[in-house]
Amino acid sequence: MNSTVLIFPGGMPRAQDYLQKCLREKRNVVGASSLGYDAARDQYPLWTHLPYVTDPGFNEALKEVVKNFGVSEIYTANLVVWNHLSGILGTLLPDVALANTSPVDEVLSGYRSALSKASTILNSPLPLASSVLPSDMISEIETASLVRYSDMIPGMCDDDKFRALIEIARCSVQGDIVEIGSWWGKSAFILSSLSRSFELGNVLCVDPWSNEHLIQNEEIVDSGSLQVDAEEALIVFQIGLQAFNCNHINYQRMTSVEASECYGKGLSVYTEAFGETEYAGRISILHIDGNHAYEAVKADVLAWSKFVSQDGWVIIDDYIWPYGDGPQRIGDHFLEEHQSRIAASFVMGSALFIQLHSSCRECF
Repeated sequence: MNSTVLIFPGGMPRAQDYLQKCLREKRNVVGASSLGYDAARDQYPLWTHLPYVTDPGFNEALKEVVKNFGVSEIYTANLVVWNHLSGILGTLLPDVALANTSPVDEVLSGYRSALSKASTILNSPLPLASSVLPSDMISEIETASLVRYSDMIPGMCDDDKFRALIEIARCSVQGDIVEIGSWWGKSAFILSSLSRSFELGNVLCVDPWSNEHLIQNEEIVDSGSLQVDAEEALIVFQIGLQAFNCNHINYQRMTSVEASECYGKGLSVYTEAFGETEYAGRISILHIDGNHAYEAVKADVLAWSKFVSQDGWVIIDDYIWPYGDGPQRIGDHFLEEHQSRIAASFVMGSALFIQLHSSCRECF
């Protein structure tokens, strides 16, 4: 008989998450509960009953379940059950292991990690040669909150880029934050949080949320694009950001060039998810992270850089990118052609950060 994992009690939310993980991995699973009827039983391929751990017959009942189902591991999200099992398994069932660490450690690990990362960020500030006097740094708790909740949104934003985003937000003037290419919304969440922390301005996310617009003529990238769903990505974006919206976040589901034609002073954007948001028509931070093909990045820069305020920032994401050189070629061209308008520039993580002296109205 193949080894089986026992999930007990099977009805807890984290137990059901673990069930789905086991099913994806095609593991044998049996669920158990001490309730007379547990609605979760229908989710499990196999199900059994166990008495409460305080019942004198629990240990013998557990031995019987292990024998009957070939159990080699037990997962429990219940702290009392976990403590009891951790104390008895070594002698009662030495061949059976607990599949997880203490439920307290499990549930708090993300918060502990966020606090540790926040401490590292605050203890190693990034010195910028910026033309703007930096605002006071956000607190350790605020930084940890930003880390924790951004970790819960899918997407890619490495630690170095994360640090750089905090630092340039400190050294930013007031104005809109515009992101070209938001997809699931990780960096949009970070920027929207920083906009509130440093009182910068409202956040506008521009993305067609269309699989067609993901095509970059890089076979290895385009093959991955076929495995994601644009409609689902927009829903994930809405879920991730909606709870944090204070009438300062919204989006336009259209191409970058189309959205730039609408942008300007007095722009008002309404969506069912976020309501109505007003924009100033001048950009404090422009984050370009759309299609990475050369012509697409060029179009984004042409369409939007003219709106960047004096002392505003332009970020070209994936300037260092192993799958193509579109962002790097555009970034290098921008740096070369507008040296006199650049107050500061640096590469951190995979992104190029540029601070302008004045609005850049003709970029190519």
